[in-house]
Amino acid sequence: MSGVLRVDRLAAGYGDTQVLWDISFDVNPGEIVAIIGSNGAGKSTLLGAISGLVRTWSGSVTYDGRDLTGDHADQVVAAGVVQVPQGRRLFGSMTVEENLLMGAYLRRDKEIRSDLEKLLDLLPRLRERLQYLAGHLSGGEQQQVAIARALMARPKVLLIDEMSLGLAPVMVDQLLEIIKTIHATGVSIVMVEQDVETALEVSGRAYVLETGRFALSGPSSELLDDPKVKKAYLGI
Repeated sequence: MSGVLRVDRLAAGYGDTQVLWDISFDVNPGEIVAIIGSNGAGKSTLLGAISGLVRTWSGSVTYDGRDLTGDHADQVVAAGVVQVPQGRRLFGSMTVEENLLMGAYLRRDKEIRSDLEKLLDLLPRLRERLQYLAGHLSGGEQQQVAIARALMARPKVLLIDEMSLGLAPVMVDQLLEIIKTIHATGVSIVMVEQDVETALEVSGRAYVLETGRFALSGPSSELLDDPKVKKAYLGI
C-alpha cells in the first residue's frame, strides 16, 4: 500500500545500552496511531529511530516503499516523515516567524509564504505573536509553534512526541483540536504520549510500549476499556 510507514523488527539504543527490541508496526495513510507507555519505556527513542535521530541497531524503517533505515534526519524529513520533538526545541532567541520558516529549510518551491499564511489562519494566536521571540511565549504557544514548524516541511507523516507534557488541560484540548484539523487534511499522525486517555481518545489504533517492547496493541477504543490499561495507566 502506498503511503504506509512501516517499522519492522526494529532494535535501537544508545552506546552499549539497548532500549528497543523487535518493534514492528504500520501506519496507514490517514491514520492516527498512538504509542503509549510510562516514562522510560522507550517511546521517544522509537520516534528518534524512525526520524533518523537515534541509531538503528537492526530492523528497518520504510515509508512509501523507500528504505529510511540509517538515513540522516534531513533525508527522513525530505521523504515526508517529520517529528515534533519532546520539549519543543525552538530557537528561543529567534522570532516565531523565523522559527516557522526554519521548518521549510529543505524546500525550494515558491509556496512557502502561502503555506505560512495558511498555518497562521489555522493558528491565529501565532499571527499575533509572529514577531515575538519564541523563548518569550507560553508553553502552549511554543507547542503550537513546534507543530506549525513541522507542518512547514509539508509532512505526509507527523510524529508528535509528548505534546501534552507540562501543559494545562485546557491547552491540551486546544492542541487536540488542531491535531484533528491537521489529520483532516490527510496527514498521518503518530502520537507518543504519557497522557494515555488523551492519546486513546484521539487515535484510531494504539500500541502499549513497556520496557522497549510492545505489550499490547489494538483499536484505541478497546484499549481504553482494557482492564490492564485502566489499572496501569488510568488509575482505575
